[in-house]
Amino acid sequence: MNNTQKLMAAIVAVFAVGFLMVGGNKEQTNEQREAAGMIRGLAHMQTMANKKCPVAVKKYTGTQVYYATDTDTDKQTYVSLTWDASKTDDKYSFEKAECTLHLTVGGISKLVIDGKTFIEKEVKY
Repeated sequence: MNNTQKLMAAIVAVFAVGFLMVGGNKEQTNEQREAAGMIRGLAHMQTMANKKCPVAVKKYTGTQVYYATDTDTDKQTYVSLTWDASKTDDKYSFEKAECTLHLTVGGISKLVIDGKTFIEKEVKY
């Protein structure tokens, strides 16, 4: 075998091993698929909350918020973000803002700033 043939054989071998690895990794159990789906759902809810809640807080207070001081979730239906001015060095025009996003509502279901409710939607289960 000359060097060209050896090189071609090596390339074919690399592709064959790659196809075998990819094919072997595609086999997932139903539990693995369910777990992956739950993780994607939670990530989607968290992303939606991180986009919508700061915009809503700014709309009602005029203050731009960035990172929530507390996050609460049941990992399936809701994410709740809290900004507490006493826990940060940032200067907010409010003491505490709580924003809850429910997946069934498709957006913010409750927004409470300094004890005053600005948004409250019925959550259907």
